[in-house]
Amino acid sequence: MASAPSPSTPAPPRRAVPGYLLGFLVALQFLTRLPVPAGLPVAGPALGQALAWFPAVGLVLGGFLIGADVLLSLVLPRPVVDVGLLVLLALLTGGLHLDGFMDTCDGLFSLRSPAERLAIFRDSRVGSFGVAGLASLLLVQWAALGALPAAFRPAMLLVALCLARWAMVYAIVAYPYGRAEGLGRGFKDHASGRALLAATLLAAGAAGLLLGPAGLAGLALAAGATWLFARYCLARLPGLTGDTYGALDELIETLLLVALPVLVRYLPAWRP
Repeated sequence: MASAPSPSTPAPPRRAVPGYLLGFLVALQFLTRLPVPAGLPVAGPALGQALAWFPAVGLVLGGFLIGADVLLSLVLPRPVVDVGLLVLLALLTGGLHLDGFMDTCDGLFSLRSPAERLAIFRDSRVGSFGVAGLASLLLVQWAALGALPAAFRPAMLLVALCLARWAMVYAIVAYPYGRAEGLGRGFKDHASGRALLAATLLAAGAAGLLLGPAGLAGLALAAGATWLFARYCLARLPGLTGDTYGALDELIETLLLVALPVLVRYLPAWRP
């Protein structure tokens, strides 16, 4: 039996994550509950690098939903399958964006000062606006999933989740942050136009390849909706926050699930 190494024996060096993968893994770590290597950076320039990969994380999540959709459809009716997809997405993301959406509803719709609204975002309790907003959001998402045309369903799931994560990058780079600290502050401090350009090229490439001009129109729609949402927030808050980023993700995702079938009807799209 081999003897145990002495305490003075140095541990073998840990293999570093390749630079080209680091940003993707950091993005995966923050946006999902999928397993990633331990010891990834949680601050500094790595956060800025991760922004470029946000749309790719949306594609990964969409891939999981497509696989679940195919398997569940073998044994369950469509309405139940769609509920299952919403539950799976919440599990994969840890409910991160849903929590941000509820906090945003409670904060933005309260008749308080901007500073008091920011304090509401930090309150762990959920108010009536948050409950009503979440119920409405999930109902619209469920109905939209059921209305996706079968021929384009996989592509639309991928595009909706990809462009929703791209919208967060746009908001982080383009608009002021509302707090002096917080996780969102770290992303904002290391955000750059270069990261937004990379994320836009990735999102546009995916949307165009999957749905053609209809997919690119979806990107334009996401950009316009993000601008409107940011302006609405900035009229009530000193800046955006991590919660509003999560709310934006949910809103853009829902908007695209509703709008993409309409865009495909009136604009050219690649048919499978």
